[in-house]
Amino acid sequence: MGAVLLEELRTFTARLQCAEAASGDPGLGIDLLDAIETLKSVGCAVQAVITDDVATSIRADRKAAGLPRAEWDRGIASQIALARRESPNRGGRHLGFAQALVHEMPHTLAMLQTGRLNEWRATLLVRETACLSATDRGIVDRRLCSDPAILDGVGDRGLIARAKALAVELDAAAVVRRHRKAVSERRVTTRPAPDSMAYLSVLMPVEQAVCLQATLGRDADSLIATGDSGGRTRNQLMVDLLFERGTGASVASGVPVAVNLVLSDETLLAGGHEAAQLHGFGPMPAGIARQLVADAVDRDTETSLRRVYSCPHSGALTAMESQSRTFPKSLRKLIDLRDRTCRTPWCDAPIRHHDHIRSRRKLGKTTARNGSGLCEACNYAKEAPGWTARPVHNPGRTHLIDLGTPTGHHYRSAAPPLPSAARQSEVEAVLIAHLRAS
Repeated sequence: MGAVLLEELRTFTARLQCAEAASGDPGLGIDLLDAIETLKSVGCAVQAVITDDVATSIRADRKAAGLPRAEWDRGIASQIALARRESPNRGGRHLGFAQALVHEMPHTLAMLQTGRLNEWRATLLVRETACLSATDRGIVDRRLCSDPAILDGVGDRGLIARAKALAVELDAAAVVRRHRKAVSERRVTTRPAPDSMAYLSVLMPVEQAVCLQATLGRDADSLIATGDSGGRTRNQLMVDLLFERGTGASVASGVPVAVNLVLSDETLLAGGHEAAQLHGFGPMPAGIARQLVADAVDRDTETSLRRVYSCPHSGALTAMESQSRTFPKSLRKLIDLRDRTCRTPWCDAPIRHHDHIRSRRKLGKTTARNGSGLCEACNYAKEAPGWTARPVHNPGRTHLIDLGTPTGHHYRSAAPPLPSAARQSEVEAVLIAHLRAS
């Protein structure tokens, strides 16, 4: 039955991909949008039920095999993530979402199954009731989702407010404990933004965040009023004030710069156009990278340059072999620069572990080819029963890994493309052009 359903689903997907647009009929177009949105919600509900069933079956098999309880859940979220082409972190969220809906929130699941609630709004309900007991969570589920008319036309903020109000009414102590836990998890993170910028995010208590923003805004307004803004806008001044107060350094004096180059010297020194790779953030236009280094030198700021060379024919980073059971520092750095983020497909978490693809127990060597950068969660997941990993022979191309899951599915992970190999210098280009002309 399952195989027949899978084939029917694939056939329907192919038909939907070939469907024509509304052909100029806006009324039909709106109806199609509504129908497809309902289809998406139904699909999400089915995914949730299947996700819970997969997890339940895997746990039962491991329990029957006599594995310790600590092993029952290992790697399940990663399998869910690979099937959905998402990161293991998101896989864990999908698994928790599915378990909450199937076992504790049947009315929310029913609304999702009928298309009256989309996945995001269902996720908000699951999130806002996570601190409650199963019994109290069921009460919120019944009071908000037993009748579709209750949330009909209510926006996301209104939905969150109603769920929070009910949570406080049912178990105020649990809400307080959740707040205390959230305060203990305050942190500062960064992530790439478009145009070679970055987002600096601070998770902190709301009263501290409001105070910080108000203080920066007040001092920026003061600089503008006294004519000391230097032509900067209020937002620009707030950012500069935050940097100066957080580092003790002046924006005008520059910051220490360390450049890990995974590109030819020509890009830095001869006006090449290939993007630089800023470790941890991704590609940066060559011109901006050169300007960053030049500004640091002009301002007499501490600057260091690390040159990393690639094979002139394949473009692969030059590797080394070690007799050690662990990766030495230089080899770890090479793997970091080659892989950039966790090598599990669809996971772009920072590298935390340097893993032997073929384990030392199976005589795997400590080499760049047999090494990969993984986040902590992915490294632990692949140690669960049934997982396999091996480096794939891929001469002349990027580093390639084959990852196998306990269900027999295989996924391949290729290292990010490196700078093109065997580029010509400006002098060589001029000589070749001269020879061709003569």
